[in-house]
Amino acid sequence: MLKEKLKNYNIILASGSPRRQQFFKDLGLDFEIRLKPVKEEFPNRLTHFEISDYLAQLKAAPFKDELQPNDILITSDTIVWHNNKALGKPTDEADAFQILKSLSNATHEVITSVCFTTKTTSKTLYSVTKVSFKDFTDEEILYYIKTAKPFDKAGAYGIQEWIGQVGVTKLEGSYFNVMGLPTHLVYQTLNKLAEQPA
Repeated sequence: MLKEKLKNYNIILASGSPRRQQFFKDLGLDFEIRLKPVKEEFPNRLTHFEISDYLAQLKAAPFKDELQPNDILITSDTIVWHNNKALGKPTDEADAFQILKSLSNATHEVITSVCFTTKTTSKTLYSVTKVSFKDFTDEEILYYIKTAKPFDKAGAYGIQEWIGQVGVTKLEGSYFNVMGLPTHLVYQTLNKLAEQPA
C-alpha cells in the first residue's frame, strides 16, 4: 500500500538504530540508510518536546544540500522526560543505576520527535507516551544493567526488554514510541507526502 504510493520517492533513514531500521522494514518500505555524525547538544533553554524536536532537526541539517527533489529524509530523536529534565543515555553503570532508581515507582514521559525533510520542506512531529514503573529493588536494577547493558538507550532502559516486561504497570500512548519510533505518525505523514507530486 504505502510502498506503492512512495514508488516515486527515495526514502532515506538517517539512523543507526537497529530498532528504527526494523520498524521501517516492518512497515514494508524500501529505504536506504545514510549516516552523518552529529554532536547531540541542545540549548539549556529548551524543555520537553522542544529538545527532541531540536535534535531531530539537528540530525537533518548535514543532509540539506545533497537532497534530490524526490528524496524524503527521516531523522528522529528520543528523550525521557522526568522531574522536569531530560534523561539521556547513561555514561556508565553507576549513572544507569541512578537513572533507573529515579524512574522506579514513578511515571515518566518518553518523547520521540521525527523530522521529515525534503529539498524544499521540513516538518517535525512528536509523540509523547507516559510510562509508569513499579517499585524496583536495587537487586532488580543491578540485574537489568548487568544483563542488558542499556548504555545506548535514553533513560537507561528498553521497554521491550526484561525491565519493561516485569516493571511497566501503566502505559498511556504509543508503545512503539517508547521503543524509539512513533510508527503511526511516520505512516500518516508519509501517506500525506506521497499524495503530493514528486
